Amino acid sequence: GLVIDGRTLEHVLHDSLQNIFLELTEKCRAVVCCQATPLQKSVLVKLVRSKLKAMTLAVGDGANDVSMIQVADTGVGISGQEGMQAVMASDFAISQFRHLRKLLLVHGHWCYTRLTNMVFYYFYKNVTYVNLLFWYQFFCGFSGTSMTDYWILILFNLLFTSVPPIIYGVLDKDVSAEILMQLPQLY
Repeated sequence: GLVIDGRTLEHVLHDSLQNIFLELTEKCRAVVCCQATPLQKSVLVKLVRSKLKAMTLAVGDGANDVSMIQVADTGVGISGQEGMQAVMASDFAISQFRHLRKLLLVHGHWCYTRLTNMVFYYFYKNVTYVNLLFWYQFFCGFSGTSMTDYWILILFNLLFTSVPPIIYGVLDKDVSAEILMQLPQLY
């Protein structure tokens, strides 16, 4: 791992040392920056995002972490003694740092699988409906007549094809939380 303080980080963030610093950080399992200013934190996250083309996660617990949380792809705020500014600026909020593991490994996995299945479902729904319209146009001689009344189309989109994804999104858990916590590789 690499531990770097705010004074050293100020020198590293200059253009001449950025590439060397990024090469070094790629070889480390963890990089911890301590005593950094809010501007340094946000610049560091921007640097990693732009140069390494990596997804970034920022975790903070106070007002000095707000800019870093907003710059990251995903921001997690920890509610605590320093106030609620980080929580208000974040995408996800947790009460203690120890809950971060469950948020990432369990809820992150479930969210990923649900979203991928939802995309497949919506492709299926749209291909089915467009295929139906395509073959109807052969039947009516490409006259442009409407196949269904507008209220049937509204019901099709509102009831018949939106309720199953909602139920699936709420209830589906492909792997139990206990297994996901034991095997982080599943994420």
